[in-house]
Amino acid sequence: MENKTWVMLENNPNVMNQLAAKLGLSSELQFYDVYSLDEEQLAHIPRPALALLVIIPLTEAWDRSRKAEDADKEPYTGSGLDEPVIWFKQTIGHACGSIGLLHSVINGPAVDFIKRDSDLAAIRSLAIPLDMTKRAEMLYNSGPFEFAHKSVELAGDSAADPTGEREGGHFVSFVKSGGKLWELEGSRMGPLERGSLADDEDVLSPRALDMGIKRIIKLNADGGGGDLLFSCIALARGS
Repeated sequence: MENKTWVMLENNPNVMNQLAAKLGLSSELQFYDVYSLDEEQLAHIPRPALALLVIIPLTEAWDRSRKAEDADKEPYTGSGLDEPVIWFKQTIGHACGSIGLLHSVINGPAVDFIKRDSDLAAIRSLAIPLDMTKRAEMLYNSGPFEFAHKSVELAGDSAADPTGEREGGHFVSFVKSGGKLWELEGSRMGPLERGSLADDEDVLSPRALDMGIKRIIKLNADGGGGDLLFSCIALARGS
């Protein structure tokens, strides 16, 4: 089978809002820039926030942590209606942004904003009963998913490079589902449950940030990596 490689997307609200709309997410939900993780700097984002989509450079400390965490894991076997989150293994080169978007909008409360009979609804419905391998194959062969991705490749602020990937950048989606915070990334061994959240806590609550993106920031700092440069956007109702 030919190995597909796409142009990596920018992680900004303009790109991801266009992609979400193209796939079939209601315009009632929008992505917002997260300028800072300080609580007072999050006031412009309507709450609750339903997903946090982050692109993070793969530092030495985070790489070590990932490898240690994944070392003893068996291949992911989740599928079906009882699966707490729908997770996709990434098999398309540089598609991590689109898969991060997918993880953000087909899990948790965002599901209620998927338009009926949309490509997004179809992808979600097809994915539910499939195992990890067949689910990845379905997404790999999805014409609507590829079309949607390619329609926004040039929508970012910087020049798209079809041959290169932003240095070590990994897209990670954090979502709340079933009272848990989930870390979802297509290059891991499966979905990662990071801990419990109360009913009044969302993905931007202090505890969710501590269990999610701030955990990675701390890993890097403790490993002597200095400041971690990353970009994140949050999914919430339109203001």
